[in-house]
Amino acid sequence: MQVVTQGLIIKEQTVGESDRLVTVLTQDEGVVRALARRAKNLKDSKNAGTGLLCYSRLKLSKGKETYNINEAFPLEVFFDLRRDVTALALAQYFCQLAAELVPEGVESAVFLRLVLNALHFLCKGTRPQPALKAIVELRMLSEAGYMPNLAYCANCGAYEAERMYFKVNRGELYCGDCYIDNGDPSCLLSPGSLTAMRHIVFSDFEKIFSFAVTPRAQQELSAAAEAYTLHILQRRPKTLDFYYSLL
Repeated sequence: MQVVTQGLIIKEQTVGESDRLVTVLTQDEGVVRALARRAKNLKDSKNAGTGLLCYSRLKLSKGKETYNINEAFPLEVFFDLRRDVTALALAQYFCQLAAELVPEGVESAVFLRLVLNALHFLCKGTRPQPALKAIVELRMLSEAGYMPNLAYCANCGAYEAERMYFKVNRGELYCGDCYIDNGDPSCLLSPGSLTAMRHIVFSDFEKIFSFAVTPRAQQELSAAAEAYTLHILQRRPKTLDFYYSLL
């Protein structure tokens, strides 16, 4: 059975002398592993379309353990990412999140669109990297079924307070009056950072990259988004550590 789809190469490794084994975030099939035979050969038609962070139109056939890439036509190669090592490192972190959170065999257009938009903004440098990081973390988790409960205080139902606390292991909000510090990891949220988190999680996709926050609110947003992401993953990705080593 052949499948024609579009996808972003989020991981690649060399197999033998000339083959590439890639992980692809596809539009229609979730995250899949696929073998591109002879793709390391510069003269092969699949070479340009199967490199890391290449967005391509792909013709796939299902094998016993992996897909086979029969055709790969590059649509976008995000060349400008190679000029900024921190942007490239953050892009690789986004790819690892997709590899961890998007299963195989599911409709995955929303995940692909999220990562492609984030890579576009990384290339252009028109959005702060901390904001992009929080957007990808929170929205990808939400689309993957791990949406945090940010609507109101989990105890009294208050929508907003001068200080709200986000309990990481519960994915819930508590207002200052209801919050009890019992040792569970928690993040303090001001009205600005809470509004930004709600915007990322609840807004229509077309609007999620369109907001601005103060430096203080950005720090709170970043801390909460990352803490929740690491709680869901139950481990710390190496790509995240590498990104921080460059800052």
